[in-house]
Amino acid sequence: NGGLITRGRALDLDMSPTEVRHELRSGRWVVVRRGVYTDAATWDALDEYAGRPLLRAHAALLTMRRGWVLSHDSSAHQQGLAILTPDDPLVHITRPGHTAAWTRDGVGHHLAHYEPHQVVVVDGFECLDLARTACDIARDRGVEHGVAAMDAAMRRGVSKGALWTAVEPMRFWPHVRDVRSAISLADPGAVNPRETQARLLVRELGIGAVETQFPMRLGDRLVWCDLRVGRHVFEFDGRVKYERVEDGGVADRPIDEVVWEEKKRERLIRAEGFGVSGISAQDFLPAHRGDAKARLRAEYAVTMARWGAELPAHLARAAAEIRARQGA
Repeated sequence: NGGLITRGRALDLDMSPTEVRHELRSGRWVVVRRGVYTDAATWDALDEYAGRPLLRAHAALLTMRRGWVLSHDSSAHQQGLAILTPDDPLVHITRPGHTAAWTRDGVGHHLAHYEPHQVVVVDGFECLDLARTACDIARDRGVEHGVAAMDAAMRRGVSKGALWTAVEPMRFWPHVRDVRSAISLADPGAVNPRETQARLLVRELGIGAVETQFPMRLGDRLVWCDLRVGRHVFEFDGRVKYERVEDGGVADRPIDEVVWEEKKRERLIRAEGFGVSGISAQDFLPAHRGDAKARLRAEYAVTMARWGAELPAHLARAAAEIRARQGA
């Protein structure tokens, strides 16, 4: 069962209730859900973002008597779809029925129509496909979470047409407007959910169309800028870039070298006639969002005053050629 064992199965294997309690009290077993356990080594190796939530979903299915499929966040985790983490994570399961939902013991139960072709099997577990999953997340948690899920789904090959097809049966369901808004905003150019949030933040500035993944040739280097509006580049600066791999980050060399490379990259971008703004995760928080937007507008205004808003023809042409060669 993927590292899980139920209390009933343990007793069937000739363990006594006393032995089960001893495994739990000793810390060798961990309670994943009432009556469902895993060993401590398996639990400790899983991350809080997707690993543990997914194991909780598997544990929930072990205790279900009806035929449910994984949906929403649980389906996303099962299929490796990057999403924004909600404040109050739940296991999500769906089965056919008149539209209804309720939460019990950390599980969001959903009754909703879906077509048989929308069910996919991943590592032995049935779940709703990526397009339906992204639409469900948007309807459940709003536009921002929905756009992040849809961006990720489109990076995996889901077309915007497939998203519109998935939302079509939902036309009278609650919060379907959020789903439609999210589809309209979806863009596969964001390489992670944080870049999605950065794009939505920049859109709120009202300074112009936001382009994702703008390429530039800087000497012998090809760089891809997260976001561009006119002659200004916006980059998301996540801590993960400055944390070592062994600590959960992506830095494969000393941190001072990573920071120095970032500074050189920014200097080269500015030398091409662009302004540069950094965006952090803190800027997305309601308490900081207003100040962040004021700062970004001010920095963009400096760029406008210095270089104007129009992208030079030679840079536009170079970007188009790079994209053509890269197949982007």
